[in-house]
Amino acid sequence: MDKKLIWKRLLVGFAWIICLGGLVVLMSFIEVKKASLICTAVKVNIPGSQYFIDKQEVDQILQTSSHTLIGRKLEGIDIQDLENKLKANPFIEFAKVYTEMDGVLRVEVSQRQPILRVMNHYDMDFYVDQHGLKIPLSSNFTARVLVANGFIDELFTNHVDSLHTRVAKDLFLTADFIRKDSLWDAQIAQLYVNKDHEIELIPRVGNQRILIGNADSLQVKFANLLAFYKEVLPKVGWDKYRMINIKYSGQVVGIKNENMKADSIKASKAVSPKADSVKMEKDTSSQIN
Repeated sequence: MDKKLIWKRLLVGFAWIICLGGLVVLMSFIEVKKASLICTAVKVNIPGSQYFIDKQEVDQILQTSSHTLIGRKLEGIDIQDLENKLKANPFIEFAKVYTEMDGVLRVEVSQRQPILRVMNHYDMDFYVDQHGLKIPLSSNFTARVLVANGFIDELFTNHVDSLHTRVAKDLFLTADFIRKDSLWDAQIAQLYVNKDHEIELIPRVGNQRILIGNADSLQVKFANLLAFYKEVLPKVGWDKYRMINIKYSGQVVGIKNENMKADSIKASKAVSPKADSVKMEKDTSSQIN
């Protein structure tokens, strides 16, 4: 083998040894310095527009005001224990605590995002977050989200929990669908569960209720409703029907105010996810008038 190549390899290997040795020394120096550092401040960051929990409450959880952290050596602070205390709060979804070389203890807190408020049949109130988990109400903040009430049997034991009943799961899926669509988010004001445990929508515009039944085929149901809004209501008026039934994915049924006679129109083709309307044709057995 060429001597120059051998020496080159030896030099490269030696350089790597020096670098690794220097890294070990540097890490040791950092650990020694960190062990001598005193906590000089606690800085809390809570991003987002929801304010279920504020900096003062986080300080109380960490006992910052009692000076149990500031003035202590960083090596004597149990970071994992602090994170566990924060995560025990029902409004906190994620918490991270870490230290910096200037002695500052950093606290990052992510709050749960409610998308639905449920008032069940037993006068219990609770929120459902974006992951479908039940969380309690807050004395600090009231979220402006869809409200669901009526014959809802889902119980709440005042701690974070998953949804158990089919109706509650359907309410969550419906609320999640509505909030992700700017049109329906602006139009739908409330959800109601009737005595048959079927979901009704209460719109902001119009006096009628909209019966969707359950959360199956929501994309198709709302596309059919949009077509009914565009093609039927402008012709007959927004107050003609007391109920619009869209629970059957292939049909929209309008129940009149005056004589409770059902008018219906059938969807002539399936709705694709990207469609913003659907062709509708009158049912020959019951004409819209």
